[in-house]
Amino acid sequence: MNKHLAHAFRMLPAAAVLAAGAALSAGGGVAAAHAAATESPAAIQLAANPYERGPAPTERSITAERGPFDIEKIDVPARSGEGFNQGTIYAPTDLSQGTFGAIAVSPGFVSPEALISWYGPRLASQGFVVMTLETNSLFDAPAARGRQLLAALDYLTGDSKVKDRIDSSRLAVMGHSMGGGGTLEAADDRPSLQAAIPLAPWNVNGDWRNVRVPTMIIAADNDFIAPAGSMAEPFFNSLTAAPEKAYLELRNAGHMTFNSPHTTIAKYSIAWMKRFVDNDARYEQFICPAPAPNGAIAAYTGSCPTG
Repeated sequence: MNKHLAHAFRMLPAAAVLAAGAALSAGGGVAAAHAAATESPAAIQLAANPYERGPAPTERSITAERGPFDIEKIDVPARSGEGFNQGTIYAPTDLSQGTFGAIAVSPGFVSPEALISWYGPRLASQGFVVMTLETNSLFDAPAARGRQLLAALDYLTGDSKVKDRIDSSRLAVMGHSMGGGGTLEAADDRPSLQAAIPLAPWNVNGDWRNVRVPTMIIAADNDFIAPAGSMAEPFFNSLTAAPEKAYLELRNAGHMTFNSPHTTIAKYSIAWMKRFVDNDARYEQFICPAPAPNGAIAAYTGSCPTG
């Protein structure tokens, strides 16, 4: 290998080096390797991360009420699948960029699906398949909600009308209150999940040392139902095995803040899901360095993504 080709290899990302090496071993020689080495930046970016969906984000795009993807809404009647009651799917209609990650969302105690329905189109239009749930019972405990979240993901990837739009290796869970507690239960039970976002989580179990899923807990400073000081914060501190974790506390917010469209909740939920479900480093700018306290955020702490 001459010194110019060696230099080209040193300047390439690993994915492009493999491509160039493959070209050489296939008999293409220096010319083929040079073609791989001079691949366009866009092509190299695609090779490095095939899961990116949508244009590069901006503050305006991540806080918009709708993202760049057109979506459709699909009702999921009762008895459509095992382990959950019923729900609604929100899915991108454009498959030109490939399959999408999927997210299941649970409401809280004595709360119908309608209270968390806003997460469906907000997240789906950013490039996810999202299913919001009507739980088996309004009184289901967190552990039961966690099982339903996982059952919904299994339905999405196995039997739903949109299963062909989903990459079954890129799944996540999210929920409010006891649904947030259920989100932690689901993450504990299924370490293959790519991300979890408990919203004002409530659970009598406070030990999440075995969770190995990137987890962002979002809490509220004026929450008297699931107080941050006795639930969200200790839950976050117990996530000692999570590869990445973050804690965001909303300012001047209460327990029911999560049941209505909220720009800050949406912004950081999208950023976390994009970064860990899609491995999209373009969204790292919103979580690292940690956002400073401001009119919407009372506190934020978290790890900066390492991979």
